[in-house]
Amino acid sequence: METLRARQAPTAGLSASGLRRAALKGEYERIARGIYRASDAEPASWEWIEAAIRRPDATICLTSALAHHDLTDEIPEALDIAIPRGSRIPASEGALAWHLFDRATFDLGRTTIGIPGSELEIGIYNAERCIADAFRLRNEVGYDLGRHALKEWLRRGGKPAAIAEMANRLPRARTPLLNALDTLA
Repeated sequence: METLRARQAPTAGLSASGLRRAALKGEYERIARGIYRASDAEPASWEWIEAAIRRPDATICLTSALAHHDLTDEIPEALDIAIPRGSRIPASEGALAWHLFDRATFDLGRTTIGIPGSELEIGIYNAERCIADAFRLRNEVGYDLGRHALKEWLRRGGKPAAIAEMANRLPRARTPLLNALDTLA
């Protein structure tokens, strides 16, 4: 087991204090409070790991997901993570920006991917959902983010009908996205 929570230490044959001693000896690296990773494990994004462990329903969204899909040149300051509205936002030490999304639309466009260098998986929104969210949350992320992502997505062969269908299912996304589609098409 390369990623280990402190409470899982007994399954690895360690007590909690034994895990701390192993970390002091360099056998484990402390990723965040209560999360450790074997020192000889492949390199991996600690923020992705922390988000996946803190919240099993954590989903990469907004600028971070657009960057993953190569639809923006912006480099996010923190990993954007969506969780269902009404959930407790976990305390985290990494560069994580938690966003609360409506439970009714939370799974719309959501898939899971493996975290490179780890045995864990994390949720991520597809390109259409990310673009629609960028328009829907344009006051938070800026209008240009969605516009540039939409332009790149269309350049790569994205179908306007697919993005329009996604926009129709998300509140506050339809009008600005369809206006941008008219302008770009």
